[in-house]
This record gives sequence, C-alpha cells and structure tokens, in this order.
Amino acid sequence: MQKRNTSSRLFIFLILLFQFIRCAVIIDSDYNVSSDDDPVTEASPRKRNCTRQPAIIDKLLNGTGYNKFRIPNDDGVHVQVEFWVQAITSINEITNDFEMDIYINEMWLDPALKFDHLNPCKQNLSVSHQVLERLWTPNSCFINSKFAEIHDSPFKNVFLMIYPNGTVWVNYRVNVKGPCDLSLELFPLDIQECHLIYESFNYNNQEVRMRWNEKSPEPVSVTNKIRLPDFELIKIEPTRVSAPYPAGMWDELHVKLVFERRYIWYFMQAYLPTYLTIFISWISFSLGTKAMPARTMLGVNALLAMIFQFGNIMRNLPRVSYVKAIDVWMLVSMTFIFLSLLELAIVGYKTKNEEGAKKKCPHKKLIDNFEASPAGLCRYEKRFMLPVERRSARWGGIMRFQIFQDFWNWSPEKIDRVSAILFPACFAIFNIVYWSYYYNKKLEKAAAMKLNEDRL
Repeated sequence: MQKRNTSSRLFIFLILLFQFIRCAVIIDSDYNVSSDDDPVTEASPRKRNCTRQPAIIDKLLNGTGYNKFRIPNDDGVHVQVEFWVQAITSINEITNDFEMDIYINEMWLDPALKFDHLNPCKQNLSVSHQVLERLWTPNSCFINSKFAEIHDSPFKNVFLMIYPNGTVWVNYRVNVKGPCDLSLELFPLDIQECHLIYESFNYNNQEVRMRWNEKSPEPVSVTNKIRLPDFELIKIEPTRVSAPYPAGMWDELHVKLVFERRYIWYFMQAYLPTYLTIFISWISFSLGTKAMPARTMLGVNALLAMIFQFGNIMRNLPRVSYVKAIDVWMLVSMTFIFLSLLELAIVGYKTKNEEGAKKKCPHKKLIDNFEASPAGLCRYEKRFMLPVERRSARWGGIMRFQIFQDFWNWSPEKIDRVSAILFPACFAIFNIVYWSYYYNKKLEKAAAMKLNEDRL
C-alpha cells in the first residue's frame, strides 16, 4: 500500500515537472525564437535566439518603469515634422476657409525606447496606434484650424514605428479645415492665401523644439496633383516662427498655400454673356425711328438680363464693403445699356415732336423753301439767331448752352448714327482700361508674393 502511494506521488510529480518545463519553453519562445518563420533574404540574414516584438514592447513599457509624462530629454526634444498633402477638397469664399486631407509625420528621439540591446527579430517595430497612447508625445496640433480630426475608416489612421535607437516615427492622416485670408478686390483675377499653424500645444521651445524635416528637400509636399474647379495651387511656403506667449516662446511651423483663381469659368458665365447682351442692345440703333416698340423691348430685356446675371454671380460671393473687379464690369455694362435706353427715349421724344409739328404745319417745307418767306410762320429761322449767338459766344455758359442747343436740333436719324459709332468706341476704351488696370494689379500682387509670373 505504501509502495503504491509512493508510485502515485512520483507520477504526479513527473506530470507537474513536464507542465512546468512546457510553460517555460512557451514563455521563453516569446523572447528567444528561431527565425524559421521569417523570410530569409540577403539584406536580412536569418536570426536565431532573437526577441519578438510583443516581448520588446512589454519590456520597454512595463519592465523599465517607462513614464509617458516625462520629457525624454531634460535639455529638450527635437521634433522633425513633415507634411504630405493628399488632397485639397474645397475653398469656400463665403466662410473664408479651405479643407484638405494631409499626412502629418513627426519624428523624435526617446532614449527610454531604445531596444537594440535586446537582439530584436525585426529591425524596426511597427505597432498599433493603441501603443501610442502609452508613449510620450509632443501633443502638437493646428492651433488656427476651424476643424481637424484623424481619419478612422475602417480604423484610426495612425502609423507608429519605433527604431532600435529609440527614434519614434508617427504618421497621422488628418482632415483639417483652415482659414483663408480672402481678398476679392481683383475677383475673378484674384490670388488667395490660406494658412496653417502647427505647434506643440503643451510644451514651449525649451522643452520641445519643432523643426521642419531637414533631410527632406520639401518638408511640405503634394502626393497627388491638386485639382480644384475654381483654383489652382501655385505655391506652398513652409516657415518656422518663434511666437511669444505668456508661458514662454513657442515654435510654430507655418504653411502658406497660394491659390490662383481659374477665371475661364467666370469669363464664360459672366463676361461673354455681358458682351453679347451689350452688342444686342446696340442693334436698336439700326432699327430706325419707326420701330420704337421693338427697340424698347430689346433695351429693357437686355437690362433685365444684365441685372439677373449680376445677381446670380453675387449670390455665390460674400458680402464685402469694397468694390470688386466684377462689380465694376457689371455696373459699367449696365450703364451702357441704360444709356442706350436713354438714347432711345430722346429719339422717341424728338420723333414724336417732329410728327406733331408736321401735323400743325403741313405746308412748312414748301414755305421754308420759298426765299421770301417770313421766319416766324412756323418757327424761328436759324439764320436769324446766328449773329446773336456769335456775339454772346464769349460767355462759357452761353457757349455750353449753344452746344446743347445744337445737339437738341439734331434729327433722330443723326442721333442714331452718332450713337452707333460712339457707344462701341467708348466700350472699347473701357475694355482697354479695365483689363490693363486689373491685370497689372494682379502682376503687382504676384510680385509682392514672390510668385513666378510665367505661371500666371
């Protein structure tokens, strides 16, 4: 009986010993494993007795007393920043902002995360974004953004990599809406600027020094060609500024994006129809004095079309207290159409008076052709008034009255003939002055921004 109990105890002891050895092997396999499962290449030779990634993370964060609230270096941390612009989705003149998707790259050195002494199986550790919550970060953000969030489809778009020397590389894919300093005086020939400011929210430059990536020739680059319906991205300018705050000096990374408006759409939708409307209003000069109803309808419709077109353009623009280039164009164009209606009113008035005079004095022409006719039968003869006007020509007021009197004596047909030449000539002069002035203003603004004029 005693021998049987001894055998049972020995058997149980052997089973427990076997289980203990098995657990020890499993635990040790997390730290020291063969690299049979890893691909073997010439660049990365087969490693044996290396430490796996979960064990390295566990040792770094749990086994060394890592504190994420402690700054990695007492002398300050250098954070290298780089932006990759993925897309610019919109620029809104009403709200003065723009929206874009951007990759934010940050790199800094954290000596507490150094693991090259652990014989890692992988040269670099690519870990989940959940690990980032357990690490020290510079807590950087866009301080002037209206809205910013990290994409989370289908999961949070954060990439985290740790290098053997303790360098941390974090990449965020962010949707951000930033402000634009829109100035519409030259609209639609305008050039606009939008700004973003990136800095550490919690640490001044004695603790965190924000820098653009010195190894990259373009710290702010565009991954895909930016295609916007209204604007073209012509310049990206990154700068660094030290800004004073009550708690010290902060390093700010500024990004200025310069956009040039594509004015072809506005030329097709605003300028070209305006040209056609004005040209149509000039047709009334050739219809003669007998087609007054048709001329009136043509002029009124042209004016209404111009007003409707102007309102349609202004509906998509913000209410500003200054005059835009498109305002000058539309107002002057409406003035030309209004003057054509005014000319029509003068012609109609004179035509009506002439017809009334003919009814009152049907033999006027016959009497006027007779040399001995008295001047006062129907009206004063012009020859009788000329000496008086010549004697009083030295007075400027009377001279101006004489010019007006001469114009008023024009026949309706002559007024139409002069208007058919004068209106197009004045409109051509206005076009030369308008386009020369605003295009030179655009070149001056481009020179102030140090833009390449060949791209404008």
